[in-house]
Amino acid sequence: MRRVRAMVVEAPGAPFTVRDADLEDPRPREVLVRMSAVGVCHTDLGMRDTWPPQLTPMVFGHEGAGRVEAVGAEVTGVAPGDHVCLTFASCGVCAQCAADHPAYCRSARTLNLSGARDDGTSPLSLDGTPLHAAFFGQSSFATHAVVHERGVVKVPSDLPAAVAAPLGCGGQTGAGTVLNRLRPEPGSSLVVLGAGGVGLSALMAAVAVGCDPVVAVDPVASRRTLAIELGATAALPPGDGLVAALRDLTDGGPHHVVETTGRPETVRRAVGALRPLGQLALLGLGGEVTFDVMGLLAKGVRIHGVIEGDSDPGRFIPELVGLYGRGLFPLDRLVTTFPFEDIGAAVAAMRDGSAVKPVLTFA
Repeated sequence: MRRVRAMVVEAPGAPFTVRDADLEDPRPREVLVRMSAVGVCHTDLGMRDTWPPQLTPMVFGHEGAGRVEAVGAEVTGVAPGDHVCLTFASCGVCAQCAADHPAYCRSARTLNLSGARDDGTSPLSLDGTPLHAAFFGQSSFATHAVVHERGVVKVPSDLPAAVAAPLGCGGQTGAGTVLNRLRPEPGSSLVVLGAGGVGLSALMAAVAVGCDPVVAVDPVASRRTLAIELGATAALPPGDGLVAALRDLTDGGPHHVVETTGRPETVRRAVGALRPLGQLALLGLGGEVTFDVMGLLAKGVRIHGVIEGDSDPGRFIPELVGLYGRGLFPLDRLVTTFPFEDIGAAVAAMRDGSAVKPVLTFA
């Protein structure tokens, strides 16, 4: 047991509050990681506001990066001193995991969104009372985390922690959607709706594999500018006339659209813009969307729902690190760092568009 600082949410929608908590030593297949950085994601905020009250107080955070301090007796993949990226949890034995699709693990909800390990316990406690944790298998809004070995990916020691952290969720979600699911041919057109961390990760992956044109759509001018700097052919604001503009830019409609906003009206515009046999990948967490089924049938549109980029993190995160090292996935261009205790400023910057990917750093 060790004393740690954790960002605790006392009730749904309550503010993040830094508290002293106690963290268990790792079990046989678990790893103790001292955090160096952790990304702030819209999922953390959305879950905080809608989290079941019976599962509070709770520690969120799911884009952690740091160094291994200790490992359980049965851990073989990492050792103390290793630099690691933390990612979502999966069981490793179900049919989906065996087929290299752990994002669709049959135990995903229990392992990532139950506020506990799969046996109902938590490695964290507060004043002697169990503290709900294990968010995405990690709860990395804390100075340390105990993580199952399947959620730990070794990264090079010279990779900045502020770059490694977003790879565990936002980076692999956006890039994986392009590289693992859509798999566009060089020269095919791709549109990204929403130029946040996930959308720009998708855009960078599309540029890296030779899509042309690549178009970004976002209401924030600074993000449109960044999209152009990252290789987009064009960057447009949303609104009336968007579908016609996208068709003009892509010679009749894009081959692929990556939708990250979750807004029903944006999803419908995405379908309207696609060319026949085009593909739409839905990444945003939104409400119900209604479609003209005849319109879908007539165009032969394929719609994909994608979680975590349909990635096998142990394989895919090293691939992204390789692309970063070659200058083809400049994730650092998206990152703005804030001290751990300044999560309020990080959230405000994300909401007003001044920070694409806020990352909290630890002293």
